[in-house]
Amino acid sequence: MSKQPIGIFDSGVGGTSVWKEIHLLLPNENTLYLADSANAPYGLKSKQTIINLSIKNVEYLINQGCKIIVVACNTATTNAIYALREVYNIPIIGIEPAIKPAALNTQTKAVGILATKGTLSSELFHKTTDLFASNITVIERIGEGIVELIESGDLYSDAMKNLLKLYLQPMIDANIDYLVLGCTHYPYLMPLLIELLPNHVKIIDSGEAVARQTKAILEKNDLLNTSVAKGNCQFFTNGKTEVLASLLDNHFKVEFLNF
Repeated sequence: MSKQPIGIFDSGVGGTSVWKEIHLLLPNENTLYLADSANAPYGLKSKQTIINLSIKNVEYLINQGCKIIVVACNTATTNAIYALREVYNIPIIGIEPAIKPAALNTQTKAVGILATKGTLSSELFHKTTDLFASNITVIERIGEGIVELIESGDLYSDAMKNLLKLYLQPMIDANIDYLVLGCTHYPYLMPLLIELLPNHVKIIDSGEAVARQTKAILEKNDLLNTSVAKGNCQFFTNGKTEVLASLLDNHFKVEFLNF
């Protein structure tokens, strides 16, 4: 089982930001990435629809022999992780917005979070926020339209920049010193975010923490790949293969999968 791949899925191409952290930490692990871009974004869908799509993705990854599943999608995690863990015995790792470190370290007592509607309206997100951020100001903004632009390959377009200006201004006005990225697509916007935010604002996402948790769960279950060879990385999408390939710097082959 140790040589079986780590299965990773997202509503689209954004979860590759998590895959990169996993691959950096565990370069000898085989990985299989699944981008459900045809159904992106998940953030505007109902909870049950998100659960159904997540089950479909997990079923595919398990059928490919994956030893562990990483839900590299904030919306899928916050809406479906409990349901997935009830159905499957395989280890399943989720991803949540990094509210805790932002809330614990803020000096201005104000943090911003940019996420999808599905994440911000979820019960899991509200529980986390109530637990760690009850004494600070949290400025939430739904990043409507951002995922769609990224999925179409318009990362640094004028349309993207204008959207970000709209969403970030209320946070800047509130004097935030942390911006939490609550969608795995958003780390790819880092150059624009750095340009638009004041210098003192720190930007955090959960990718590195998920990679560490993946390693810990693999160790706990005696599933770490002990091979010294570089891992085999496979990428599948039911959307535009060229968009996914571009985020991987075209170093990896991306295959179209009609699922």
